[in-house]
Amino acid sequence: MNNTSHLVKNEDLNHHGTLYAGRMADWFIEACFIEANLHFSNPENIVCLKIHGLKFSAPAKKGDIVHIRTMFAYTGKTSIMIYGKAFKGSNPCNVMVEGFVTFVSVDKKGNKMPHNIVFTPKSDEENRVHKEAIGLRKSELQFK
Repeated sequence: MNNTSHLVKNEDLNHHGTLYAGRMADWFIEACFIEANLHFSNPENIVCLKIHGLKFSAPAKKGDIVHIRTMFAYTGKTSIMIYGKAFKGSNPCNVMVEGFVTFVSVDKKGNKMPHNIVFTPKSDEENRVHKEAIGLRKSELQFK
């Protein structure tokens, strides 16, 4: 599990005076990449494949500190799915944004390659997130 924090500044605001969704998405993907990288020895071989249902449920304003907590959710042969949730203040239950990001391990030519990472959930929270990730994968496979 990894934690990343950002201060919301003027340049991060939209026309409503709240954190611009694009900036939050940028921070979110970066935090998820950092989580994936903590378990992968070659970060240059990880590429972002998909952002799954990034859900915005509360705004942030100038001066807020946004914390992004990430954790492994699922590993396939070549894919790594990371769960993230963002909150402001000290209460991680006040979720502003949450979602999943899938990264794929690739070789120097951009072809998928096995990453040899095995993820086994160890806590109740990891089990919950893992089950949700499996559900996402199953529902997405139905539409292919």
